[in-house]
Amino acid sequence: MSDIKVYVLEPSGEKNAVEAPTDMGLSLMEVLKASDYPIAATCGGMALCATCRVEVISDHELLPPSDDEGYMLDSLPVVSDTSRLSCQIRLNPDLDGLVVKLAPID
Repeated sequence: MSDIKVYVLEPSGEKNAVEAPTDMGLSLMEVLKASDYPIAATCGGMALCATCRVEVISDHELLPPSDDEGYMLDSLPVVSDTSRLSCQIRLNPDLDGLVVKLAPID
């Protein structure tokens, strides 16, 4: 089994480590929800609601957003170049050390 650490940057500036397995095909959203972060994910990970949006802080190379993710991000009033839907980020060993910040809950 190959676990990685993903870090969540808290509003206080503290980084909290989250252990994430890479052998189960989980998304970042699933790991954050299982770690009790306030991710609504009302669409269940289908890139339809953006309630799992995060800002990617580290410079990890991520796959480009799918068309569905891109359309959803384009529909939001406030996004940045680092905005992503955590449901669309599949965890793999290359993402060890990934740092994200949860988007504000609207």
